[in-house]
Amino acid sequence: MTSRKHLDSICDSFARRIGYQFSLCIALVFATVSTTFAGPTEREQAFRIHNRLAGVPPSETVLTAMEADLNGPNPDPIAAARTAMDNPNFYTVTVKNFAAPWTNRDQTVFVPLNDYTTLVIGMVKDGVPFTEILSADLLYRHTGQQGLPSPNSNAYYENLEQAMLQPGFDPQTEIVATTQSAAYGTPTQATAGVMTTRAAAEAFFIAGTNRAMFRFTLMNHMCTDLEGVHDTTIVPDRIRQDVSRSPGGDSRVFMNNCIGCHSGMDPLAQAFAYYDYDEVLGRMLYTGGTVASKYFNNDTTFEDGFITPDDSWNNYWRVGQNANLGWDINLPGNGAGAKTLGQELAATQAFAQCQVTKVFRNVCLRNPVDAPDRAVVATMTGNFTGAYGYDLKEVFAASAAYCMGN
Repeated sequence: MTSRKHLDSICDSFARRIGYQFSLCIALVFATVSTTFAGPTEREQAFRIHNRLAGVPPSETVLTAMEADLNGPNPDPIAAARTAMDNPNFYTVTVKNFAAPWTNRDQTVFVPLNDYTTLVIGMVKDGVPFTEILSADLLYRHTGQQGLPSPNSNAYYENLEQAMLQPGFDPQTEIVATTQSAAYGTPTQATAGVMTTRAAAEAFFIAGTNRAMFRFTLMNHMCTDLEGVHDTTIVPDRIRQDVSRSPGGDSRVFMNNCIGCHSGMDPLAQAFAYYDYDEVLGRMLYTGGTVASKYFNNDTTFEDGFITPDDSWNNYWRVGQNANLGWDINLPGNGAGAKTLGQELAATQAFAQCQVTKVFRNVCLRNPVDAPDRAVVATMTGNFTGAYGYDLKEVFAASAAYCMGN
């Protein structure tokens, strides 16, 4: 019989993934897998790898095959992890729940499946270099539904979510690639991966001044909020008119606080100048060549502020303290539109480390807490940008192998 400590670990995983009450999970485990752990340590490790990646216990056949990968003179936990990831639940539960919080302002997993989440599922499934998540003209559709996803409704993906719950659903063949330009009519040059999905537009282009899209992209894909890049040494020449230079009548607030975020953010968020979200139509709008009116909201707050002329952007964070984000010296640090901005952000060391850390946390159920954890995250980050070719599925496998237990 397995130990209570090990059952606690299993149930913690179940609770995180599917919301079972802990006591119910204990009962289920005792009822269904109480004899699973009578074998050697390798069998327990195989079970843990499968549970962490697929969120469900493996079949006896799969467990035996994974155990064989971990036995012998040359154990191969990566092979065992790849076997676990063959389970459809890896995509329809684990990766789905991994990406869902990125799609909404509340950062909750409890949202319907949408085009943003499905794009992440598809990219992981197909091994698409994850740097393309912020720039590709890419979308994923369901082979079980006629036609392409609608730019005006999420119903297509809600139907796909129902299909995922059916026995025999195979993400490998039933979730396939298409393009945003084909499905939504967005010009190819205006597509920018998840940033131009319908779900992202509804969450981050709606109302406001499009700064939300920039902020949540930083949070979701570079693991930092604006406080983490606050720098008051940057020239404030691109701060828009809607930002008061003396909030509450005190210019020190602007100089010591506001300027630290807006000096870097505003010239970067200018990349979204041609985007908006229409609540009535329920879709993203792209007005190429015409700056969205929201960029001139509250333009009398400080009339001498910057007036946005187009969607050109500049990265002022390449110098000063934010150079430590690891910008790619082969890129110019400026451009036009969301696609080139996405390429700028995704080429950073911070982007790579962020993806690896998120996967580690998702699989190992903890943050990197000590020197061995931080060392393995550093190694995986190096592999992610090198040997893995930005294939995020390989990071899932490596994380599961590290956290399989001794």
